[in-house]
Amino acid sequence: MAPSRLLSFILTSLLIAPSLSITLTQSSQLTTSTFDYIVVGGGTAGLVIANRLTENPNVSVLVLEAGVSDQGVIASQVPFLGPTLTPNTPFDWNYTVTPQASLNGRSFPYPRGHILGGSSSVNYMVHQVGTNEDWNRLAAVSGDSGWAWNNMRQYIQKTEKFVPPIDGHNTTGQFIPSLHGFNGEVLCSLPGGNQTIDSRVIATTQQLAEFPFNQDTMGGDHSLLGVGWMQSTDGGGIRSSSSTSYLAQANSRPNLTVLINATVLKLIQTGTSGSLKAFRSVQFANSGATSLATATGLRTVTARKEVILSAGSIGSAQILQLSGIGNAKQLSALKIPSTINNPNVGENLSDHPLLPNTFSVQSSLTFDGLLRDSNQINNAVNQWATNRTGVFSNNVANNYGFARLPPSSSIFSTTPDPAAGPTSPHWEMIFANFWFNPVVAQPATGNFMTIITVVVSPTSRGNITLASNNPFDKPLINPNFLSTPFDIFTMREAVKAIKRFAAAPAWSGFVTGPFGDAFASATTDAQIESYVRGLATTIFHPVGTASMTSAKSSAGVVNPDLTVKGAAGLRVVDASVFPFVPSSHTQGPVYLLAERASDIIKAAA
Repeated sequence: MAPSRLLSFILTSLLIAPSLSITLTQSSQLTTSTFDYIVVGGGTAGLVIANRLTENPNVSVLVLEAGVSDQGVIASQVPFLGPTLTPNTPFDWNYTVTPQASLNGRSFPYPRGHILGGSSSVNYMVHQVGTNEDWNRLAAVSGDSGWAWNNMRQYIQKTEKFVPPIDGHNTTGQFIPSLHGFNGEVLCSLPGGNQTIDSRVIATTQQLAEFPFNQDTMGGDHSLLGVGWMQSTDGGGIRSSSSTSYLAQANSRPNLTVLINATVLKLIQTGTSGSLKAFRSVQFANSGATSLATATGLRTVTARKEVILSAGSIGSAQILQLSGIGNAKQLSALKIPSTINNPNVGENLSDHPLLPNTFSVQSSLTFDGLLRDSNQINNAVNQWATNRTGVFSNNVANNYGFARLPPSSSIFSTTPDPAAGPTSPHWEMIFANFWFNPVVAQPATGNFMTIITVVVSPTSRGNITLASNNPFDKPLINPNFLSTPFDIFTMREAVKAIKRFAAAPAWSGFVTGPFGDAFASATTDAQIESYVRGLATTIFHPVGTASMTSAKSSAGVVNPDLTVKGAAGLRVVDASVFPFVPSSHTQGPVYLLAERASDIIKAAA
């Protein structure tokens, strides 16, 4: 069943869930236009900031979220339904990338959460924190030792609440408790249901030295390299997002106001502070318009202290440019007056390219049959609704792994190693017990296993630019995927590696071979590259469009304290400030980033 059909089925099969929080829905409901802090974006980072700043009852915070509430959105609660939330839904910004020159000119969806909780409400919930080398590199690039892992590790205790899996199985050997937090905000757990392929994946780590077992896949103080058990942001059979955790915990505070359906149009300069231009006012309107002429609820709010942009790697770069902060020449062509000429805004876009590699299998125990059968789906829905157990209480994958290219790889004769350090990975593999392919629809028959490969240390860089001066127009998103020799080489070698993985003795009698002519016939380097360029897409981990650099550097967009260069009263706190994409899934690093940002903002006040 296609994701959109599955989502429709779910929504008509369940009663609307109880509200998780109280929010305002129209600008007219605001009783004041002045707050201490205004947070633009109620997503992964923005709700962390809102929670931590309002711990002080004398500090008032307004959160402006363009999307809808997550109240009653069943699919955002059921872990297995993550893939149904994007694309082409009310919960997604429904962006597409520009035609990708290195992917045969293809354009495809670029999912971002358009809902309270942002992408933490619609992603696939994978929980990691990056490698210690990721953070140490950030400290080196920014010149701020506070971003080094020795300091950042403390925030695990504030953000993570590790809980037992929903099925209550013995987790000994599946994670390392000393690495984790058990009293933080976001629920995290190991898989709560066995899948057909789990035992075969783990057996392969014992059969092939190339793929060692990794007891804990979170990263940080422990290596990411190897294959192990996935950790997800869920607990008790329910997704845990920044909305259900950070916002829910702060929800009763009278000094916190959250307004949904509020699209920010631009930041407004409010004077100067020495040589800096101050931006403490925000203009917004009700979401849903197509232009300023059709916009309703137009309003301006002002922060006494700071405006904090947490609109994500796409939204923050777009809002800065709409406010005249960006490449003055490009903005002039769109009739946008320049306020701060910084050509770095929107540049340095970096993302992890994804390739779904599908194998035919001899098994009736994959999820393919379930996803085609409305009766099985109905049973799974009812089981989840009754006691939060069963297939739908679990993430869509249980195992994944990370690897490096061999040191002798020919690419290193011409390209410096782009990984964060010698123990950080170059690529990732994710094991799915069903047909998973964002590009090609599920066949009507057959059973499948998908091994997804992802380049996690990409050197390709793209950008975010404005299509027009209309704030309701979607920006032009060009990740420039697989445009460098290193990236295509790494994806090619990853395809070879997962073929070796699937040929291990553990898969005898189960895997019958690669599915589809393009994959099956891809044996030479040229054939594999052709296969890759025809199918690769995104795992949607964009970063870098408001990159952090040292305070003295003219490069980048924000300083180490996340203040915008050349501006006063304005910071950016989201994944856009990472100058390099972390070597892992990016949700966890954003939580840690936002926790430290909260401390920085409090200290500045």
